[in-house]
Amino acid sequence: MIQRIQTVYLILTFLVTGVLMFFIPLWTLNTGKAFYFMQDQVYTILLGLSTMLTIISIISYKKRQNQFVMGRLNIILNLILLGLFVYRSLNLSGETVNAVSEKGIGMFLPIVAIVLLVLANKAIKKDEDLVKSVDRLR
Repeated sequence: MIQRIQTVYLILTFLVTGVLMFFIPLWTLNTGKAFYFMQDQVYTILLGLSTMLTIISIISYKKRQNQFVMGRLNIILNLILLGLFVYRSLNLSGETVNAVSEKGIGMFLPIVAIVLLVLANKAIKKDEDLVKSVDRLR
């Protein structure tokens, strides 16, 4: 399981979505307080789903096709999450008292997760093609 490169990519994705998001703020509000993902229920649900999909993908290492599909779903979830982050930071800047004054590095962590998921999916596809080519030889 751990000897496959896609598992390493998936573990790194888990660290980005499941661990780093607790410590890195998404942005800083006008009041000077850091805004973490836990302060908004939608972000918490989407990041929880993304983390769960990553863990399930790591566990189901024998079912490469399911792992590939879960990786695609996880990419879509992270794209939605990134879109929500960008919408919140750009459109709601001047409308409320708690407007975004400074964007944090946590806002761009879904991009890192998407890149890692794409690399994992490439490795899964390569592994699947290798197994199919060996099956043809038998």
